[in-house]
Amino acid sequence: MASGGGNHTMSVPFLDLAPAHAGLRERLVDDFGALIDTGAFANGPAVAEFEQAFATYCGVTRCLGMSSGLDALRLGLLAAGLEPGDEVVVPAMTFVATAEAVTQAGGVPVLADVSDEDYNLEPGSAAAALTRRTRLILPVHLYGQMADMVSLTTIAERTGVGVVEDACQAQGAVRDGRRAGASGLASAFSFYPGKNLGAMGDAGALVTNDAELADRARMLREHGQRAKYEHALEGYTARLDTIQALVLLRKLPLLDEWNARRAELARAYGELLEGVGDLILPRTARGSEPVWHLYVIRTEDPAGLGAFLGERGIGTGRHYPTPIHLTEAYRHLGYGEGAFPVAERIGAQCLSLPIFPGMSAAQLETVADAVGAYFAQRGSLGLSRSATGAVA
Repeated sequence: MASGGGNHTMSVPFLDLAPAHAGLRERLVDDFGALIDTGAFANGPAVAEFEQAFATYCGVTRCLGMSSGLDALRLGLLAAGLEPGDEVVVPAMTFVATAEAVTQAGGVPVLADVSDEDYNLEPGSAAAALTRRTRLILPVHLYGQMADMVSLTTIAERTGVGVVEDACQAQGAVRDGRRAGASGLASAFSFYPGKNLGAMGDAGALVTNDAELADRARMLREHGQRAKYEHALEGYTARLDTIQALVLLRKLPLLDEWNARRAELARAYGELLEGVGDLILPRTARGSEPVWHLYVIRTEDPAGLGAFLGERGIGTGRHYPTPIHLTEAYRHLGYGEGAFPVAERIGAQCLSLPIFPGMSAAQLETVADAVGAYFAQRGSLGLSRSATGAVA
């Protein structure tokens, strides 16, 4: 339990990439210099090398490097057979790119609520959202914890729909013996710089065991070409740049070590913050091994706690305060407030604390002590917890 006292003078950024890059700097500079000499900036040898390495890491046969996680999602849906007007079941609690990928691919997002246990697509709600127009289910492994893919793939198989995974936040996560990326028809990853495996710019990948789907995605990412100037499809420009492949190749061997450090930090947070104020700490589902892309706590006043921490030089985030159906961009879907109560409750209460591989124990303790100090201050103002854990 946090003490509510301690040293609050230490600044703690929400994310610091410098420690991870420090040990790679010299090798990356050498790699970039060699790339300049060869000029293989697009479709260079490093792209295919990374694709093979990441496919092996995910336990699948094929990987296609993409220019972003959104491109991987969009082209993955198209390659999986999505046609205009087809419905795709999407969790209401996710980053907006999940819904964007569906609409940009010509589909219709049909939202479903999430589980209070893991914040991911709730299988019963997903099943209830299926109609005769449903083509795909698109679960998201939110914050680095995998969705219940056993239940979701069982529903999909029973009803004849496909599953595409949004694994953009979950490189290396495992649940029920399955690694993120290995359960659906295809799975999309983002390598945005802040991800557990991050590039030095936008980058992504689509992984699959389906040779035909991979061939279609390969054509879609490069102007629909089967070979140069042989355009079989109307396509896009969505290649992974060689320079980003070089970065990812250097970082991939370190991913498991970095994920293990994130898990250590998450356990420490759990021990220090247990029973503090009205906090609801993140839970790990049975059989799940999250990679803790984010450490998201819940409280009745996340803005107040975030401001208090910010005044002490501690960075925080809100991921994601407004569920998809309540955003201005997706109001046209026709869902009103109250449609997805779990997603709405999580969004209203969520606050992300700093967590990154280079974070020190002292930094983590500083954050925990400051959280304790916030609730101690509230207690001194006459605030207390009710029997249900809500602030009274």
